[in-house]
Amino acid sequence: MQYEIKNRPLSVLICGLAQGESVECQKGAMSWMSDTIEMKTGLGGSGGGGLLGALGKMAKSAVTGESIFRNTYTATAGPGEIAFASSFPGDIISFDLNGTNSIVAQKTAYLANTIGVTSDIFFQKKVGAGFFGGEGFIMQKFSGQGTVFLEISGCTCEYVLAPGQSMLVDTGFLAAMEATCTVDIETVKGIGNALLGGEGFFNTRVTGPGKIWLQTMPASSLATALIPYLPKPSN
Repeated sequence: MQYEIKNRPLSVLICGLAQGESVECQKGAMSWMSDTIEMKTGLGGSGGGGLLGALGKMAKSAVTGESIFRNTYTATAGPGEIAFASSFPGDIISFDLNGTNSIVAQKTAYLANTIGVTSDIFFQKKVGAGFFGGEGFIMQKFSGQGTVFLEISGCTCEYVLAPGQSMLVDTGFLAAMEATCTVDIETVKGIGNALLGGEGFFNTRVTGPGKIWLQTMPASSLATALIPYLPKPSN
């Protein structure tokens, strides 16, 4: 499959499908497509088939907020083009999975993937990292073979962490990381710093080895910035 990511910061992913090729996405993600492409809706993600597989996918849907259903688009009547526009100003980034590597991302980041990619719930090993680290106790882990596309809020900054090397990240700015990295939370030192510094009480500590991807404008930060400009309800 050929693809191109265009028009940042209002990003769009445009995929060129040869006849017989497919791409999978969260329901409602498709923006436009050629009339040679056919859509089929089914249970998405991993977890096997049968009743147990369906129950596992329902549980994953409940905790991540994603729909249990995924749409698969296949070029059945010849080559075609399909586009997925981001739902938030920012980047769309791609990750190539080779069967041995995995990517962990915030649960709202998923956009689309090629066939062969599986997704699972990823629980933070330390409860504190989930409750206070800003990324939530539950993230998503993408594995298998293929390409997964994620939405990133704002611009993307990529870092490579050596074994044992850490990066302190403010709440909500960690978008994705290689599964070889670990996450913990750390309190801001000094009560005056915590109360008056404007950075809150906790930071997220991400430790290598592996790559991490940080986003410059989490949705929560944009919402906070817009609040003073929103019309106030009348009495």
